[in-house]
Amino acid sequence: MSGPGERTVSPGSGQGIRIGCAGWSLPSPFRDGFGDGDSQLARYATRFNAVEINSSFYRPHRRLTYERWAASTPPDFAFSVKVPKAITHERRLNAAMPLFDAFLEQAQGLGPKLRWLLVQLPPSLAFESKVAGRFAAQLRRRYGGAVAVEPRHASWFSAEADALLAKYRFSRVLADPVRHAPGAAPGGWLGALYLRLHGSPRVYWSRYEDALLAPLASRLRQAAHEAESCWCIFDNTAGGQAVGDALRLRAFIGQAL
Repeated sequence: MSGPGERTVSPGSGQGIRIGCAGWSLPSPFRDGFGDGDSQLARYATRFNAVEINSSFYRPHRRLTYERWAASTPPDFAFSVKVPKAITHERRLNAAMPLFDAFLEQAQGLGPKLRWLLVQLPPSLAFESKVAGRFAAQLRRRYGGAVAVEPRHASWFSAEADALLAKYRFSRVLADPVRHAPGAAPGGWLGALYLRLHGSPRVYWSRYEDALLAPLASRLRQAAHEAESCWCIFDNTAGGQAVGDALRLRAFIGQAL
C-alpha cells in the first residue's frame, strides 16, 4: 500500500497536488464537462485525480464495494476515506480498535489507491494526551499510510497536541472556515498536507470566489515543493458548489505551471 510519500503529475493539477471533492456527485450544471463512464465515479475520475469518501463516516461498506470503486477509476486515481463516527464520535477514540480493524479491512479493498485516512473529531472532544497517544499508537501498528486529523476543539491547537500528531506522522487538517487562529496553518506532521474547504461564510453551501482560489493555487504549488503530498478537498457539496470550485482551482494551478 502506498504511504504518504506519493508524487503525481496530472494535467492541470501540478506536481504533488491532488484536488477533488467530498463525494463524486456531479451537479447538472457541470455534468456535461465530464467524460463518459459506466458510473458517476468513473465520470468524475475523467476530470479529477482524487476523491474523499465521506459515506464511510455514517455506515460501513463491503470490501467488494471498495474494490469496485477502485476498479472503476484510472491507475493514478487516489482515495481518502473518512473514519467512522462510531470511532471518533461515539467511542471518542477509546477502545475503538475492533471497530477500526473492521473498517480498515473494508477500506483496504481500494488497494494502492487508498492514500489517506481522515479522522474528523467532534467539536466537543478535547485533547487528552493519553487517549490520543494510545489511539495513534494503536492505529500506527495497523496502518502505515497517510493520516489526516481534523480536530475542532481549541485544545488540539497546542504545541503538545501538534507534537503528538507529528510523532505519529499524523497531519493536522487545514480546514476552512478556521475555528481557532492556529488552525489557519497546517499542523502536526508537515510532510504531507491535507486541506478541507467546507464553504464560507455558509458552511457546506457557499461558493469560493476567484479572489480566494487564485492565491490558494499559488500557495498549493509552493507547498507541493516542500511536502511529499498535498491534497485539497472541497466539502461545500450541499448546494453543488464543490465541483465548480475544484475545477476552477485546477485551472488556476494549471495556469501557474
